[in-house]
Amino acid sequence: MDTQTRNPSTRPTSRGRAVWHLVRHYLEMVVAMLVGMIVLGPVEDLVWPALTTRTDVGVMVMATNMAIGMGAWMRFRGHSWRPIAEMSASMYVPFAMLLVPFWAGAIDGGTLMTWGHVLMLPAMALALLLRPAEYAH
Repeated sequence: MDTQTRNPSTRPTSRGRAVWHLVRHYLEMVVAMLVGMIVLGPVEDLVWPALTTRTDVGVMVMATNMAIGMGAWMRFRGHSWRPIAEMSASMYVPFAMLLVPFWAGAIDGGTLMTWGHVLMLPAMALALLLRPAEYAH
């Protein structure tokens, strides 16, 4: 009997298990982002109520709230600052890309908000897939 058979912890991780770890990590980050919005949104309203009256400023503040929640969770889970920064960028990049057509009047605030959030999800998946070993443990 070889050592891998006797000790399950030394068996190679199956592909399905690695995929599950990636999916679980992704879902954890989405929940952490939601917590960041729910917890920090009221705080920003207390500290600076008029901060988010402009849609363009509001989406970037919301991205910051999500990045703080997600970054805190990633740090708690033992990630270094580089992957946290990369994943946090996936909160901002979709909104930053959409700000140009928003400022040009080609899209409205609702479209900016909706598509920024929609595009954030594949941006997060891309960041995750660029470093699968970082997230598959």
